Amino acid sequence: MSDDTYGPEQVRQLVALLRALAERIQDLDRSGRLLDATPELLRLLGTARSELFHYEVRITYDTPEIAESRRIVEESERHRDGLDFDEPEDDEPWRRTRDE
Repeated sequence: MSDDTYGPEQVRQLVALLRALAERIQDLDRSGRLLDATPELLRLLGTARSELFHYEVRITYDTPEIAESRRIVEESERHRDGLDFDEPEDDEPWRRTRDE
């Protein structure tokens, strides 16, 4: 698995991390120690935040094929934007008048 993509196993690990964090918060809350565990929670939240960031970046990563498709579309749009379709004589350029 490439480092540029987020595979199924990494997704399972991230979900497990988030569930463990939620369970730890609930345990601390039940025992009345939620705010007493602030340093631990900050560390756990930092880890979760970092992993969520990596997930977000990698899940939106363009494969080479997608990047090439995006390049082709953008190039076509630039070419289209350079054409002037608003001039009346350009409405039907394939039709010639009798004078031409």
